[in-house]
Amino acid sequence: MNKTRLFKRSLLAVTVTLATQQAMAAGFQLNAQSATGLGRAFAGDAVIADNASVMARNPAAMALFDKMELSLGFESITTMIEVKDASYGTQAGSFPVGDTDDVGSTSVAPNIHLVVPVNDKFAWGVNAYTNFGTKTEFSDNYTATEYGGLTDVKSFNFGLAGSYRVNDQLSFGAGLDLIYGQGTMKRTAGAAFGSFKGASVINVDKADGWAVGFNLGTVYELDENNRFGFGYHYSPEFEAEDDYGQKITLPLPDIAEFSGFHKIEDTSFAVHYSVQWIGWSAFDKIDFENLNSSRSPLGAQLAASNGGVYSKDYKWQDGWHYSLGGTYYLNRDWTLRAGYMYDTSAQDSVTSISVPDSDRQWFSAGFTYAIDDASNVDFGFTYLLGKDINVKEKTSASSVTATTHADAILVGLQYSRSF
Repeated sequence: MNKTRLFKRSLLAVTVTLATQQAMAAGFQLNAQSATGLGRAFAGDAVIADNASVMARNPAAMALFDKMELSLGFESITTMIEVKDASYGTQAGSFPVGDTDDVGSTSVAPNIHLVVPVNDKFAWGVNAYTNFGTKTEFSDNYTATEYGGLTDVKSFNFGLAGSYRVNDQLSFGAGLDLIYGQGTMKRTAGAAFGSFKGASVINVDKADGWAVGFNLGTVYELDENNRFGFGYHYSPEFEAEDDYGQKITLPLPDIAEFSGFHKIEDTSFAVHYSVQWIGWSAFDKIDFENLNSSRSPLGAQLAASNGGVYSKDYKWQDGWHYSLGGTYYLNRDWTLRAGYMYDTSAQDSVTSISVPDSDRQWFSAGFTYAIDDASNVDFGFTYLLGKDINVKEKTSASSVTATTHADAILVGLQYSRSF
């Protein structure tokens, strides 16, 4: 229980604080389920079902397979983050902070999916993929240390799902998500805190734990070339406690997605699209309780003056993804795809230099090469373009203003086989 709470707390703080730029979707959501989806900006991913990875978006889509399907691969995420034109404010006045462009890093997110049809009605599947993944580290001599620091989080989703085909048109699915995570978050006080300069505000190290969520979905097929899919994911509220009794709570967003797929008759071309809602308005604040005075002396003092709780406000808003893609079936060996996504920011009135969130554009392309009739390799590439955001943060003793910008390059490779 202690480790579970610790993780949730660490994951909460860690992901909230900086997962945005590493996960490279609004908030700290990570799209890393498949290289195939990456190559089309995940347009239509809740219903296309060109390999087993579709179960991560919509469990009902497993009903579209008549053979056992296996997909495994990885996605690399390289973030390019700038924090510039920063000014650090104290009671003694304001002074500039040096620009930094080395806050981001490269991370790798693996995935594996297996779908097993039982008969023409039932199918089941298991999968594992990364749903959060970030590491951002400001240098130790960064002036506004209480706004920077270290954030490092990884989480893995282990899923078990089933589908049922009602008739030729309609299918349903449901599944459980077992989420494991590890996280570290460290923040220290800057010069504005006087004698507390350098004192730890938050110091959660190597937290880990588990949580449980679920997912539901449906597929409606007009015919073999036209179908629609809807998937819903319930995300749990993470609560964690470390070895020192420090507690933290992180509310995660529910996600709903509608997708369509249409292969144009008598052609080799298909168009597909998705609209996804992410309930980030549930993420209003992070609460830290029982902060240990030896681990987080300043945080413990701040919490003591507020009923034992140290809170960080976020007040995020619901987010949306709008994606459109196309697939060209060139010949028996090659399938080409491309897509575009517009991804809206989760941040509203409250912004942060450690979470340089903004509206983002995804420019994606990819291909499938068929090795033989039963196996293929997928490659996906996305350039993610963010916007400059003017940020202002403050604490009881200091403030910081800056301009943040986050871009990213995402590359995915995947092997799939039917049996």
